[in-house]
Amino acid sequence: MARLLGIDIPNDKKIEYSLPYVYGIGLPLSRKILAASNIDPHIRAGELTDDQLGIIAQTIAGMKLVTEGDLRRELQQHMKRLLGINCYRGQRHRRGLPVRGQRTHTNARTRKGSRKTVGVVHNPNAKKGKV
Repeated sequence: MARLLGIDIPNDKKIEYSLPYVYGIGLPLSRKILAASNIDPHIRAGELTDDQLGIIAQTIAGMKLVTEGDLRRELQQHMKRLLGINCYRGQRHRRGLPVRGQRTHTNARTRKGSRKTVGVVHNPNAKKGKV
């Protein structure tokens, strides 16, 4: 597998679809990177030479893109800030509920997790007339 910015990208896919395996690079951005580095987007990632991989890495560095660990760390800091100032969004993050105003009466299963059945605890003595 070809390595780019410390990430193994799949060799059998076209380079334009292999670049989004790097966290922080999507398909539109990968197309811009390949256009800026003058590399054919239809070449397979395994067919790239070391020089071409270096050019792609230099282009990403030249665009001053935040990727991988730095981006993850930055997003984590944003969330910690929201939790620290105890704002509404921070409270929603803390409780594991949707943050951006979605409804929770129904839906929101992705954030809330699987359903937890809340049952009624019956009194075993109730039908005997002892209560």
